[in-house]
Amino acid sequence: MAKRKRKNYAPVGLNKIPIFLSMIIIGIGIFVFMLSLKGLTGPNNEVTAPIEDPNLANEEFINQLVPVAKELHQAYGILPSIILGQAILESDWGRSELSAKYNNLFGIKSFSPHDDSVKLKTKEFKDGKWIEINANFKVYASWGDCMRDHTLLFVNGVDWDPYLYQGVLLASDYTTAANALQSAGYATDPNYASKIISVIEKNKLYQYDK
Repeated sequence: MAKRKRKNYAPVGLNKIPIFLSMIIIGIGIFVFMLSLKGLTGPNNEVTAPIEDPNLANEEFINQLVPVAKELHQAYGILPSIILGQAILESDWGRSELSAKYNNLFGIKSFSPHDDSVKLKTKEFKDGKWIEINANFKVYASWGDCMRDHTLLFVNGVDWDPYLYQGVLLASDYTTAANALQSAGYATDPNYASKIISVIEKNKLYQYDK
């Protein structure tokens, strides 16, 4: 009597396990990859990696300030190029500690105990040389608030001379306005006017005065 050959049957589904495990591994890999992509984007799905082109970053800084600068020009007559030029020079394109952390674009000092202020080191030109001092600077909620306060300084002047900055407000061109700033003693830097003019011309800020 011939012996019947036995067939080897694997338990049902056993051969499918390797494929099933592979699908799980692939799925996990895709999920992790999607999470890593999500981490590179901000709330508006914009890449939040640092901008490597400094010119692009500078242009964005200007674009943020232009609307308020134009608003102040219409309200008080101050030239946008002067506002923008001072902001760039004083804050190093918004990168200084005072502007980045405390929204003070212009190095505006605090002389009142009622101001929200911070004490920081700064340099001033005195007796023919640069010296380092500690000074109280105003803290602002935003760059826009700082720009408005900056313009009101020109509008209202100072306690001992309310018309100190009238030359800045009445100037019809940025060169005249920059020299008026220098004459009024806005900054101790003896080359302040020429630096402002240079920043304005290099970045074509005069286009916003029209």
